[in-house]
Amino acid sequence: MTSPPPGGAGDRPRSPEYRLAADAVRGLRQDMFHDAFAYRPLRRMRTDGPLTRRLPGTLRAYAAWTPHATVAAMGLLAMAAGYSGVGGPGESPVTQLLCGLLALLPVLATLIRPIGAFWLSIAAVPVVAVFSNSWSEWPWAPGSFLAHVTVLTVVALRSRPRVAAWMWLLTAAYSLVAETFFGGSYYSANTFPLLFVSALALLIVTVLNVRREAEQEVTAHQSETAQERSRRTLLEERTTIARELHDVVAHHMSVVAIQAEAAPYRVENPPPELEQAFVTIRENAVAALTELRRVLGVVRAEDYEAPDAPQPTLADLDGLLANVRDAGLTVEKAVTGAVRELPQGVELSAYRIVQEALSNTLRHAPGASARVEIGYVLGGLGLRMVNGPAPVTTLEKSTHGAGHGITGMRERVTMLDGEMTTGVMDDGGYEVVVFLPVPSGEATG
Repeated sequence: MTSPPPGGAGDRPRSPEYRLAADAVRGLRQDMFHDAFAYRPLRRMRTDGPLTRRLPGTLRAYAAWTPHATVAAMGLLAMAAGYSGVGGPGESPVTQLLCGLLALLPVLATLIRPIGAFWLSIAAVPVVAVFSNSWSEWPWAPGSFLAHVTVLTVVALRSRPRVAAWMWLLTAAYSLVAETFFGGSYYSANTFPLLFVSALALLIVTVLNVRREAEQEVTAHQSETAQERSRRTLLEERTTIARELHDVVAHHMSVVAIQAEAAPYRVENPPPELEQAFVTIRENAVAALTELRRVLGVVRAEDYEAPDAPQPTLADLDGLLANVRDAGLTVEKAVTGAVRELPQGVELSAYRIVQEALSNTLRHAPGASARVEIGYVLGGLGLRMVNGPAPVTTLEKSTHGAGHGITGMRERVTMLDGEMTTGVMDDGGYEVVVFLPVPSGEATG
């Protein structure tokens, strides 16, 4: 047996209409027939909303079952309509009860098996029509009418918008077939009223579902954006710290290399061992400086230039306070303990932390007063920056800065193995407390 030639019937490309129809049939089978009676219980409602969180504990626990109670109430209403809607002069109470139960069961089934509840509702409609003696409306008895609209609404709320479209099309197909072939002996038909009401309900539900999904996507996107912005700010702060440390360490290593090179000339007739030791020190310092520039130099931007002035220290804090006072911030400084020179990295980080804390005060508490406390204690340096509440509450959030100054401060504190706490004070102000450890051997008198 030979295979068909290329380009024959076996390799004939499918038309777009055929592919569209095949996709539709595949979607119908997936949504309405595959696992149609799968167990999917309705979850309880969240009780952390603006209204439910104000309820007492017992009522809040009951409020979580509000969706289930609503569906059960609609089922009882459909049961009442089914019980009374098929009644006639010779109608049996058993038949009325059966028609009421056939209206109630599909509605209750939406709580555990939503797609199966739709098929149960469709199957119950002709059964109610057979047992009922009512000749007024066809094919939807009053109880079946209300029950089916309720089922469509609940299932649409619990499923994708495409499922709502499939349910409405299947309902329309059943209604038109029943009305065309079996509705000749009835006084009136209610197919179009049912289709109109169900279409309106499904349209509202679909709009609500689309809006809810859009809000969830926007919330997720905002969360991802905030996390990305936080990570970017953290990387920028680490880059800044690396640049500053590069400048500080490179300066000290250069001084070591120069002093090692000049030391032999300060001693008359130095021994060869001493000259060789200084040569080794200089070679190691130059090698370390070269490696440092190679490794840490990659964090510099192409247009970055090392500052001509030395990196700021706590001795330059008065100039910083003068600048923020010129910007309108009333700030005080208090120093306790024996003032001493600390390692340059600690001095630089402490200066930057105070600078960022005062910048946050200017941005988020305009008009408030601030206080900077510096404590030279045994084993480290303590910093406390506190500001009072803003005199006037601003409704608009400040647009200055990325809003992640605390992240940068924490990064500097973590780099030095320090501790940092922040929080809102009782009077509405804000407090930042930092401790930077300094081993006794690293502090110079």
